[in-house]
Order: sequence, then C-alpha cells, then structure tokens
Amino acid sequence: MSTPIDLNALKTRQMAAWASGDYAVIGTTLQIVGEQLAEACDLLCDEQVLDVAAGNGNATLAAARRGCLVTSTDYVGALLERGQERAKAERLNVTFQVADAEALPFADASFDAVLSTFGVMFTPDQPKAAAELARVCRPGGRIGMANWTPEGFVGQMFKTLGKHMPPPPGAQPPSQWGTEAWLHSQFDERDFVVQVTRKLFTFRYRDAAHFIDTFRSWYGPVHKAFAALPPDGAKALEQDMTELLNRLNRAGDKSMVVPSEYLEVVITRR
Repeated sequence: MSTPIDLNALKTRQMAAWASGDYAVIGTTLQIVGEQLAEACDLLCDEQVLDVAAGNGNATLAAARRGCLVTSTDYVGALLERGQERAKAERLNVTFQVADAEALPFADASFDAVLSTFGVMFTPDQPKAAAELARVCRPGGRIGMANWTPEGFVGQMFKTLGKHMPPPPGAQPPSQWGTEAWLHSQFDERDFVVQVTRKLFTFRYRDAAHFIDTFRSWYGPVHKAFAALPPDGAKALEQDMTELLNRLNRAGDKSMVVPSEYLEVVITRR
C-alpha cells in the first residue's frame, strides 16, 4: 500500500524553489500571454479581478491596463514585490496580497474574473486549487488561465527535470492543467462552461546554452534542480536539456527559437 503524499511538505519545497533565483527575469518575457488572456476573457473596466499565483504580475498588469480593479496574489512575497514595482512604474492602482492558491482569503463569489498565467497549475493539491478558483468566481464571471500542455516544450522540459530529480511518489504533474479532460473533470460539475484554445508561446534565446544558463540562474525549479545535483548529474541534465532544445529549435544555427504549446482557458460560470 502506497504512503499518501505529504502535500504540505511538497508545498514547502515548491515555495523554496519559486523563491530561489528570480522568476521575474523569466516572467517578464511571458507578458504577451497575460495580454492575450485579458482579451480572451473580455475584461471590462471596473470589474473586480483576482490574479492567483501571479508571480511578477503579467496578468495583473494586463487587467489593470484595462481599467479593472485588480488584487494580485502569490505565496511568494518577493515575487509580488516585483509586480508592485512594475505597477508603480505604470501608475496602476493594484492591491497586492500574499495568499495561498489552495486557501484564498476571499469570500465566495467575490470576483468577476479570476486569472492565472502559468501559476495555479503548479499547486500541490490541484483539485483544492481548482475548487478555490471556482468558489471565488461570481455567477456570470469567468476563470482565465494559461497552462502549459504535457506535449509542449515546457511540459517536456519538466519531464526531463523529473528524470533527473524525480518528484515525490503520488505528486501530480503540473501539466495536468494543460489537458482538456482534467479541466472538464474539475469544472463541469460546478456548473462552469470550459472553453480551450491551443496556443504557442515562443522562447527566443541566443542558443541552447544561453537558455539553460538563464533558466539555471533565475527559474526556480531549474535553479534548484541544478543546485541539488552532483556535478555528473548536473552535466547529464544539461545534456538532456540541450538535446531537447536543439530538437525543437526552428531557427537552425542562426539562433534559438522554440515554440511551446499552452492552453488558453476561459471557464465561464453559469
């Protein structure tokens, strides 16, 4: 009989991973995804919007730029500080609050739109996080997400990381949020309508080595994996990541251009 996974211990590990490096260096390159998600959700001026697992605030800024009343949340306070700096620079009025996606400190049906770009998908207790998104969304409101798919580059990158640093037995892959079947399993019975569009975000770097160096320095999960591995293990991980990047690179020798599939999700509450 398998031992139940300790979700609290996993969350503690994940918090340490996301607090390491500086995700904002990577996050700012993904801004276009937040802008497109804001349009897909058809955000309206003065709507109450919650950004969950906001990181450095891509969806937060996109919503605020459209005149929404935004509350930006993450369980890593240092990331919210990055979002706060960005909002201040643009003279945007945003509320920033440390909060756990699995236990949102807001009343039922508080928000017209609940957003998350590559954020809530990394929660340890995935059904609990899905229930929280649904709980705080008003009737007629929508949940908007961008989630990496298992088949896309980022999904494959996490499989590569898992090969060298296996997750705890029983842990669910974050890319589960990038499958239509799982989204329907979580939201259909809660009287939501799930709409999904497959999209691509393109990573653009000088070459595979440039990508790996950047992610090894700044992207928490990759940073922690390299730091935890012995020299031989780190070299093997680097080789596998290089092979993956070179295989998916569509720019040849000129540069590194790697498309990564994600689901743009708009879930409307009846």
